[in-house]
Amino acid sequence: MPALPTIKAAQLIRALMKVGFQITRQRGSHVRLKHADGRVVSVPVHAAQDMGRGLLRKILRDAKLSTQDLVDLLEEK
Repeated sequence: MPALPTIKAAQLIRALMKVGFQITRQRGSHVRLKHADGRVVSVPVHAAQDMGRGLLRKILRDAKLSTQDLVDLLEEK
């Protein structure tokens, strides 16, 4: 299993959108994304900060994605 990458919230949102998540709303600094099959994730967007490891793991678990899935999505152009 690859190491969990250090990324910003905007990178995570772009990766989630590649697998079918759509932004449904934003309230303050939190963006909510929903997938057609009902999965919902909330991503806090703080521009100058990297995502914490624990929070990133929780979001990936909610999105039903593995660390490898995320790494592959980040490497795609």
